[in-house]
Amino acid sequence: MLSTPFLLLVPLTLHAPPAQQGPPPPPPHQSASSLAPYVPTPQDVVDRMLALAQITKADTVYDLGCGDGRIVITAARKYGAHGVGVDIDPQRIAEANANATAAGVDALVQFKLQDARTVDLHPATVVTLYLLSASNLKLRPKLSTELKPGSRIVSHQFTMGDWEPTKKDTFVDEKGMTRTLYLWEVDGKPRP
Repeated sequence: MLSTPFLLLVPLTLHAPPAQQGPPPPPPHQSASSLAPYVPTPQDVVDRMLALAQITKADTVYDLGCGDGRIVITAARKYGAHGVGVDIDPQRIAEANANATAAGVDALVQFKLQDARTVDLHPATVVTLYLLSASNLKLRPKLSTELKPGSRIVSHQFTMGDWEPTKKDTFVDEKGMTRTLYLWEVDGKPRP
């Protein structure tokens, strides 16, 4: 006697998973992800970054992830440069505006509550960064295509992958920590 194989069909009903409870999505002006945690750049490092970039009164300095605004405020106060700080945290932007008022440089600086990945960099002659290497790599195509040739980029501690810096400055800060600054001069070559 031969047995015949059979196929048993069982209907399946798919159910959508329950809606997840959690924080609401960020408002349109904020990013769902951050490029780096907020860690203020020590003032002596700020001074060294601006000196490395050879800031002048003719410069427009953009600080991506500006925190409390100290880099663009220092560029305005010390060199007379214009500055734009960009951050996704409303609290940091409020602090930066208050700090600019206290420093008397309101007319030279502005702060934008915006994701650094969406800000228009065309007016910048200098961009400063204290982000993570992975974040620098995300911004590299934007930096290399939106900035005019001759513009400078200074990063505190973190590189841009295989884009070799024009200068590298390693030093010990006032608190005894070793710091490295990287300077790139934009050459008009797009870098993915």
